[in-house]
Amino acid sequence: MTSPSAPAPAPVSQDRVRAIDWLRGIAVLFMIQTHALALLTPELRKSLWVGRLLKVDGLVAPAFIFSAGFATALLMVRSAAGGVLRERVGRNFRRILEVLAVATLVNWAWFPLLKEPVWILRMDILQCVGVCLLIVLPVAAVLAPRPKLLGAVTFLLALAVFAVAPLGELVKGPLATLTNKSSFAPFPLLPWLGFAWLGAFSGTLAGAWGRAGLIRGLGVMVALGLAGAVAGDFLYSLYPPHRFFVANPSNSAARFGWVCAVLLGLLWLEGRVAVGAKPSRLRRFIEVFGTSSLSAYFFHEMLLFYRIGGVFSFQRFWGDKSGWLGFWLLLAALIGLTFLLCIATDRVERVVRPGLRALVARVRRGRRDSSEPTLRA
Repeated sequence: MTSPSAPAPAPVSQDRVRAIDWLRGIAVLFMIQTHALALLTPELRKSLWVGRLLKVDGLVAPAFIFSAGFATALLMVRSAAGGVLRERVGRNFRRILEVLAVATLVNWAWFPLLKEPVWILRMDILQCVGVCLLIVLPVAAVLAPRPKLLGAVTFLLALAVFAVAPLGELVKGPLATLTNKSSFAPFPLLPWLGFAWLGAFSGTLAGAWGRAGLIRGLGVMVALGLAGAVAGDFLYSLYPPHRFFVANPSNSAARFGWVCAVLLGLLWLEGRVAVGAKPSRLRRFIEVFGTSSLSAYFFHEMLLFYRIGGVFSFQRFWGDKSGWLGFWLLLAALIGLTFLLCIATDRVERVVRPGLRALVARVRRGRRDSSEPTLRA
């Protein structure tokens, strides 16, 4: 029997939210398409159609960072309710370190890290995701047993980040890397941390109150995003001059409004899929990118830009040379190769990871056994 003085267990939902994997998978596909625009001729990159594509591509990073925050909070809430929070925090922390390790490897591919170590601090998208999660994780872990408080805190923190983002352009010196977009910081924490907090807010809703709670929360954020987008001139006038399409709260509101609207649509599609139904080929294809987004980022970047063996890259052979037909064919090939490499990596990990865990467990047992005589003495 539960003691009358004991706190009531946190509400928790075990609903599978496949829609977030679909959102992340679609974002990865558009990310590959965005980077592959480097294959088009310079004239075509200035065309009206590329401008329209770039408007859609502007949702890629928000969706990517939103999904990361969502997954973190969702797992923290469920783990707290299941009594395995400490173990989950450790696993999430190791996953964040993997993200930062891959981010460093990508930076090393483009910049001389050994000669100029400062490049390790360059804030590109993976560095931004990793640092955002390092900030979100402890808050989500501490407040996970109290999802109502976690939801309120993450929502308010998101609004606060978006509100101060224009002021980040006033920051000078080393801290500007975290607050001001530049060639050294394509993705500073402002305003991108705000999308991670919104993702954490949504993940909290999904973890504590299931699909119904998530849908209501997304509806509120779509409405808030629309209101912010309409108030663009007013919001711009509240701050010193700044780059509207980089830091203004109205621009961020429009982006997260669209991301939440897309996720709502995906939730509707998920609701129409029969429980236990065999996934279609299209669904499996998207879910591979959604569950292997880190691998997909690394492999498509290397295939597209890095001269493998000093010889091959898509950029070397077709960069600045492709018309529309060639572009779409090359994009399909790039996506296909990335897909195959993601599957191969996943299969290798399934074999290697259990072996590594068993090895670590044996080492720990050996250490405990060797220390027992000393303890008895």
